[in-house]
Amino acid sequence: MRVTDQAARQDFCSGWLQAHLPAPLGARVSGVALHAGRLVIFAESAAWSARLRFALLQLEPDLRTAAPELDSIAVRVRPRV
Repeated sequence: MRVTDQAARQDFCSGWLQAHLPAPLGARVSGVALHAGRLVIFAESAAWSARLRFALLQLEPDLRTAAPELDSIAVRVRPRV
């Protein structure tokens, strides 16, 4: 996959999440990374990470339909700088 294609898919996933997550939770996403079919969503804190994992349980089937190339989805903590 070309770098530009990967960046476009990453932007798509980020935009999709912002459109589908509740506003307070979407605002706490500090980044999104996509590499080799693995989507990593970063939350500002451990507390927001737990809430994000819970929300993704409901959204994951729709996200996988929108981005079928995803092999796995993970949530990690990365505070904003």
